[in-house]
Amino acid sequence: MGMKFSRGKPKPHFMLMTSAKICRNYQLFYFSLKNISVTRQGGFCMLTSIAVILLLGLLMGSIFSKLKLPNLLGMIIVGIVLSPHALNLIDQSILNISADLRQIALVIILTRAGLSLNISDLKKVGRPAVLMCFVPACAEIIGTILLAPPLLGVTPLEAAIIGSVISAVSPAVIVPRMIKLIDEGYGKEHSIPQLLLAGASVDDVFVIVVFTALTSLASTGTVSAISFLQIPVSILTGVMIGAFIGNVLVVFFKKFHMRDSVKILIILSFSFLLLELQNRLEGIFPISGLLAIMSLGIIIKKRYSLLAERLSVKYNKLWVAAEIFLFVLVGATVDLRYAITAGIFAVLLVACALVFRMAGVAISLIKTKLTKHEKWFCMIAYTPKATVQAAIGAIPLTMGLNCGQTVLTVAVLSILITAPFGAICIDNLYKKFLNVPK
Repeated sequence: MGMKFSRGKPKPHFMLMTSAKICRNYQLFYFSLKNISVTRQGGFCMLTSIAVILLLGLLMGSIFSKLKLPNLLGMIIVGIVLSPHALNLIDQSILNISADLRQIALVIILTRAGLSLNISDLKKVGRPAVLMCFVPACAEIIGTILLAPPLLGVTPLEAAIIGSVISAVSPAVIVPRMIKLIDEGYGKEHSIPQLLLAGASVDDVFVIVVFTALTSLASTGTVSAISFLQIPVSILTGVMIGAFIGNVLVVFFKKFHMRDSVKILIILSFSFLLLELQNRLEGIFPISGLLAIMSLGIIIKKRYSLLAERLSVKYNKLWVAAEIFLFVLVGATVDLRYAITAGIFAVLLVACALVFRMAGVAISLIKTKLTKHEKWFCMIAYTPKATVQAAIGAIPLTMGLNCGQTVLTVAVLSILITAPFGAICIDNLYKKFLNVPK
C-alpha cells in the first residue's frame, strides 16, 4: 500500500515540523562544529590544530621549495602566523608539549644521522671534529661579550648570557642537509658532512652547560667549577651508554626476527628512555641523551649495516611529519614584537657574532687538507640557529634577570636571521664548493 502525496500547498503543521527540524539540525551542526573546532578562546582544539599545522606546513614548505628556498622557512612562517603572539590558532595543549614534540623530531633526525655515519669516516676527521664542538661557540660568545655592552648597554656577564644563548648551532637545520650530502657523495673525500654532523651534535651540549653556569652566576652570584666538568663527562657517558644499548639491540635484532617497523618502535622507545634518564639524573650525574641516541645509530650502522640502510629509509619517512612539527613549533615560539622593537643594534650584534663564529670555524680547520672552498662551506654551514634558542631563549626572563627581555629579543632575531641564511647557503653552495661525487 503506497503513500499518497498531495500536490497542493504543504500543510501548516508540516511546515512547522520541517522548520523545527532545520533549526534543530542547524543547532546540532553549530555546536558540533564549535566542539570540534574551537575549545578555547581564539584557538583550535588539538586535532584541528594538528591538521592545520600539517596542511599549512606542507603547503608553505612546498611553495618555498618551488621558489628554490628552504622549506623550513615556510614552516617557520606558518608557526609565527599561527602562534599565540599572532592569530593564536594552535591549541594550548599542543603548546604545552611543544618542547617534547620538538625533542621527538630531534630524536628522529639524530638517529637517522647515526644510521648514516661511518666510524671510520669520523676517525678520519680527527682533531677538527673535536675543535668544532666548542671553538666556534667560544668565539661567538667572546664576540658577543665584546660587542653587546656598547651596542645594547648590557654588562659583560649579561653579554656572556646572550652569547651562550645564540651560540648554539641548530642540528635540526644542519643534520638533514648533511645526511643529504652523505647520500649524494658530496664532500666525501675530506668527510665534511661527518665533520659538521659531529660538531653540531656536541656543540649544543657544551653551550647549554655554559648557559646554565652563567645564569646561575647571574642569579646567585656564584658558579661551581665542577659544572664545567659536566661537559666532557656528559659527552663520554652519552657515547658509552648509547654504544652499549646499540650493541644490545643489534644482538637482539639478529636473534629475533621481526618487521622493521617494530624495530623502529623499539629504537624510538629506547631513545625516549635515554632522554628520560638524562632528565632524571640531571644535577646528579651528567648524561647527554641526544649523543647517546646518535651513538646508538652509529653502532647499528657499524655492526648491522644492512639493517641500518633499511631503517634509514623508514626514518626518512618519519622525518617528513617530524620536520613540519619541529619548525612550525619553533616558529610558534617567536614573538615578532620583540624582533620589531629590537632595533638595528640587535640585528648588528647577531650579524657580527656570526663573523666571530665563522672565524672560530676557520681556526678549527687550520692545518687540514680542506680546500679554500671547502673551508668556506664549513664556515657558512655552521651558522644556522633555531632549536636551542627556541628552548632556552626565554629562561633568563622567567628567572627574573635584568637582561631577560634583551636575551629573548636577540634569541628571536638569531632564529629569524640565521636559520634561513644558513639553510639557503647550504642548499645553494654545496654543489659549487664541495667536490663532485665520482
